[in-house]
Amino acid sequence: MLKVAKFGGSSMADAKQYQKVKDIILSDPSRKAVVVSAAGKRFSGDHKLTDLLYLCHAHLQYGVDAGSVFQMIRDRYTEIRDELKLNIDLEADFDALWQKMQSGISQDELVSRGEYFSAKLMAAYLGFTFVDAARWLTFQTDGSIDEEASYAALAQIAAGKCVVIPGFYGVMADGSVHIMERGGSDITGALVAAALDADVYENWTDVSGILMADPRIVKDAQTIKRVTYSELRELSYIGAQVLHEATIFPVREKNIPLNIRNTNDPSHPGTMIRETFDDAVEDGIITGIAGKKDFVIITVTKSGLSSRPDSIRKIMEVFEKYGVCVSYAPSGIDCFSTVVEAARLASCRYAVLADLEKSLKPDKIDVSENIAVVAVVGRKMASRAGTSAKIFDVLGKNNINIRMISQGPEELNIIIGVNNDDFAPAIRMLYQSFAK
Repeated sequence: MLKVAKFGGSSMADAKQYQKVKDIILSDPSRKAVVVSAAGKRFSGDHKLTDLLYLCHAHLQYGVDAGSVFQMIRDRYTEIRDELKLNIDLEADFDALWQKMQSGISQDELVSRGEYFSAKLMAAYLGFTFVDAARWLTFQTDGSIDEEASYAALAQIAAGKCVVIPGFYGVMADGSVHIMERGGSDITGALVAAALDADVYENWTDVSGILMADPRIVKDAQTIKRVTYSELRELSYIGAQVLHEATIFPVREKNIPLNIRNTNDPSHPGTMIRETFDDAVEDGIITGIAGKKDFVIITVTKSGLSSRPDSIRKIMEVFEKYGVCVSYAPSGIDCFSTVVEAARLASCRYAVLADLEKSLKPDKIDVSENIAVVAVVGRKMASRAGTSAKIFDVLGKNNINIRMISQGPEELNIIIGVNNDDFAPAIRMLYQSFAK
């Protein structure tokens, strides 16, 4: 059994969090590979180390003295070291970094040092081998990750060892440091799990898994115990705050389960994500509810629209022309609706309407604004009759008007459109109906 455990910034914030991480790692000998982020916030109003490193680079760019900001970074890591009573020389590394900052350093290399120092400290604390991401994670010239070369390199370096690896960065072909987008340590963790053919990839954060609904809307929302990768994608697409798709792909491709856990509550099982689950285990009808506000519905009506084979193509070409993604497209016999995010349409709204008029010569075009989209997601809905009826009944009894309905053929989700003002009440009513 091999588990790869990734710990986010909140888990690396100070010495007390390091102690929690060590307890978690040593409690299970199968946790042999650890990926860490830069130190996060210790309290409200505190600074993430990555933000301070970006600020350092900005100071360098504009000729402003970066010394005080750099000292904050240095003090933070030496404080962690001293509290943990570690015998590791950080001073030499910080001195070398400061000298490089004076002579010229790329933003990517400077910003990556947050993860670098976190990993060096954690490796020393655990007694594991430190493996610099620059030794194995390589990017191609277009910025994509060279998975084949990276996987082979790490498999060789980590063979037979317990390792700690910094997340968020790797190197280009010329050896220069290259960082990923924010949240890149999650991606590194997934890549490590895939490279080492892990049995489980654990992503440790400050929440006990993925919640069934937005906690800002539903107080004390339950944790989703089990979710498929397909369900997770549906929830993520419609606005749920879950892992980035790039985090999921490497482990999904190798069918490695992904477990979201809480460093501050390690006994909680969190959320387990897999390709499929044994249906013999009892789960609720729905997995989760998510949504977003501020959509626009544009409905083109024309007699005989459905009998014209080029009608839908012409409509979609107009949106493609202006780079506007269509989120949903419910239709009728003589009408076709497109549901798009208002922000994407803002700069080209009248041009889109004019082109639709010119291309389709419709009987009319209706525009409905201030629409919110809510998705009820669940792999078991397809096998349970009456789910749609229950949704409509709950919303109807609470005087919530449904403006749009859409459901995919795989019956993994039911999408409804409501007025923006009804967004939060709709989610609360659906949650209370299905989750309790």
